[in-house]
Amino acid sequence: MPGTSPLLLLQVIKKETFRAVIDLIIFECLVATCIIMVGLFVSGEWEHLTTEMEGYKLGKVSYIMNLTWTAVSWQLFSIGSTGLICDASSLFSNAISVVGLPIVPILAVFFFHDKMSGVKAIAMVLAIWGFASYVYQHYLDDSRSKNSAGHVERCNVS
Repeated sequence: MPGTSPLLLLQVIKKETFRAVIDLIIFECLVATCIIMVGLFVSGEWEHLTTEMEGYKLGKVSYIMNLTWTAVSWQLFSIGSTGLICDASSLFSNAISVVGLPIVPILAVFFFHDKMSGVKAIAMVLAIWGFASYVYQHYLDDSRSKNSAGHVERCNVS
């Protein structure tokens, strides 16, 4: 849902309530889950799930906890980004999403001892650069509007 405009949301759900937004997120995720489940069973990959769970280094409980908390965090992200779209703008929601991208590889390096490759480093630099550009453009727009408002006030006073 990041990138969706509030006008499009209103055209689809016809109401501007928190419950309508939550319903939209739930139904979107439900459809995605059904499509993924069909693909899982059609491809035959479901037969390898127990082997994958048993081969997980930290154990079966950690495997299930990892999947569960990943799903919960994605749902919270969906609700938060949709809330940002409705309250601020889709551009701001995307900017906040982009600034969060470098956090995941950094945490993976510290907690999981993952290697920091050149591709990860470049992606992190680009994400930070994109967010900094967004903030700087906002600063420029704000100072231009203050300058033009100050100019108008001076003209009216004289």
